[in-house]
Amino acid sequence: MIRSYKLAVLVALFGLLALAFGDEAAKKPAADKAVTVKGYVLDSACAFTKGLKKPISAECATACAKGGSPLVILTPAGEIYWPISGDTPSTEQNSKLLPFAGQKVTATGKVFKRGGSEALVIDHVEAQVAAK
Repeated sequence: MIRSYKLAVLVALFGLLALAFGDEAAKKPAADKAVTVKGYVLDSACAFTKGLKKPISAECATACAKGGSPLVILTPAGEIYWPISGDTPSTEQNSKLLPFAGQKVTATGKVFKRGGSEALVIDHVEAQVAAK
């Protein structure tokens, strides 16, 4: 009986430790390797409020960005990647995407996910070459 009790306590203890350390690992962002993201660059307001699959125009995306709306990358699957700085204190990121406003791009960098949001520390971004 005492042996069963000790075994039960030991199993419970290991279970609690696994939950504690497993939960801690889940809290850490998984950004170990570079990821490639492809999609349109458009302003975040239109991405959410208008449900666009692509920008209305490069001029529209540029005007919104210059007005202060953050630019994002919208993938064909509908995922929205917010550009973020990898530095602390953080710096603005619109300047990296502004030359590509309204265009399809390929961006590489580290992805961070939290609460359903996806962010990208952009290492490189370039316009996608149109298919011939």
